Amino acid sequence: MRSPATLRSLSAVAAALVLLLAGAAAPARAQSYINQSEVEEVLSAPSAADLEDLPEVYYDYYVIDDESGNTVVARNKFYKALGGDDSKLGHKRAKLVEMLNRRLMEEVQIGDTLVAPQAFDLDFRAYSPFPKYYPGARNLDKLFIIHKSIQAFAAYEYGKLARWGIVNTGAEESRTPNGRYNFNWKVPYRVSTLSPSDDEPWEMYWVFNFHNIRGIHIHQYAMPTGGPTSHGCVRLIELDAKWIYDWATPWKTNKGYGEESMQAAVQELGTMVLVLGEDPLTHPHPFEYKKRYPILTKVSLPEDPYEVPPGTDLQKRFDARRLKASR
Repeated sequence: MRSPATLRSLSAVAAALVLLLAGAAAPARAQSYINQSEVEEVLSAPSAADLEDLPEVYYDYYVIDDESGNTVVARNKFYKALGGDDSKLGHKRAKLVEMLNRRLMEEVQIGDTLVAPQAFDLDFRAYSPFPKYYPGARNLDKLFIIHKSIQAFAAYEYGKLARWGIVNTGAEESRTPNGRYNFNWKVPYRVSTLSPSDDEPWEMYWVFNFHNIRGIHIHQYAMPTGGPTSHGCVRLIELDAKWIYDWATPWKTNKGYGEESMQAAVQELGTMVLVLGEDPLTHPHPFEYKKRYPILTKVSLPEDPYEVPPGTDLQKRFDARRLKASR
């Protein structure tokens, strides 16, 4: 049953969604930056003991509106719909809505439509656009996926979803390249070589490289709500970046796994990384806007991760070695 506190009238929803259902792009809006400390509580909700314990979550449209025409009043009505009389709870739950819609409440105006889940305070994996199980990865101890179309990542362990989250990939002039890679070296802190000057360092935390020649990494950085925005690297919220830094396996060389290993001979590859999808043409989100209610669409993944073309000569060399050993 759909929550009457969240579901607005179908006529209001239909009016707000005419352009979306017709395939038109949403109006361009200024980007804001996610407060990464504020969303940590959402990302740190108690984990389910087993993936099967994750409930199926349904979603509703909510039109930001009030007869007064006052945007602040309309937003407060939304908080009340989410938390009842508990304003603090409503604001907390709105953080999840912001993450799923990739829009901050400060950006939302009268007449805008948000997608809100019917259930809150769940293991974040319950809201994942990635499948809970990935059969193609069942023989891999770890697999990391970056999907550009929805600007999100997924981490799998033997084909089971361990974590997912949002990302910002490379902007149009410096797109994050698609393909199959592996995690290479990692460092907890690094200043980008593309920094404008010594007085304006671009500081990156929890850096994990996956394209050594081009210097493309995943790392913590400021996260705008829009989508592709970096110089080729993949930006993450700090809590996610630190988790991946500790979770993924770097390559094995005779010089360790830090930057000093960049010129070393690689003995074993690190955790596999897949970069899939295409840059979104409009605001990224994982929902399909149906007439009555939105559907969280699950990402389609390749049947076999090794079907994804190798992204560098390093992967090609190890592919040849793997195929030779299998004969």
